[in-house]
Amino acid sequence: MAPEPNLNGAYYGPSIPPPPTKTYHRSRGGGSCCNPCSCLFNCLCTCICQIIFTLLIIIGVIVLVLWLVLRPNKVKFYVTDATLTQFDYSTTNNTLYYDLALNMTIRNPNKRVGIYYDSIEARAIYGGQRFASQNLEPFYQGHKNTSILHPMFKGQGLVLLGDREKSNYINEKNLGIYEIEVKLNMRIRLKIGWIKTHKIKPKIECDFKVPLEANGRSGNFEETRCHLDW
Repeated sequence: MAPEPNLNGAYYGPSIPPPPTKTYHRSRGGGSCCNPCSCLFNCLCTCICQIIFTLLIIIGVIVLVLWLVLRPNKVKFYVTDATLTQFDYSTTNNTLYYDLALNMTIRNPNKRVGIYYDSIEARAIYGGQRFASQNLEPFYQGHKNTSILHPMFKGQGLVLLGDREKSNYINEKNLGIYEIEVKLNMRIRLKIGWIKTHKIKPKIECDFKVPLEANGRSGNFEETRCHLDW
């Protein structure tokens, strides 16, 4: 066998393909430049949210501190006495003839809160129908103070009662005791030190039973506490 020629370490076989080239694709999301308008809008929204959140925290802290310092208590309203000398209802012309006088007390139990009663309207109601109203004098009530109101309703007026209310009236007339409601519509302001609040409109409802005074004699009236709705 003839000797193989010296190849000097060289390779003369098929050519070796080059290694594949790596390609890199940039993601559309990460690393992309932000739209200036979008970035500005996001920054504004973030700042506004932070400001609102901070203000809510500050307001909450102020309210908590005021509550801890003042310890406000509800004002209490009572009908302490009532005198009814006339309460006649005519089914012929649906007219009510009435004469009702009340003594009411307002108790402010707060040590640091005064109250301005800027307007007071007293409404007398029977059978769900208003039959009289009166505007009372405005006044200021100091700390831990009791004030007295004297609403008076006298006259006659058209009152449209249903069959059920008419039946109730007949029963109450036979008993000599009538169920009457008085509402106080108010506009008040609170005074805390040198600070005065804006006007508040509480509603006070007083439901009571009052005996009819006949021949100079009247039954005992039971003091009634009113319901306060802020």
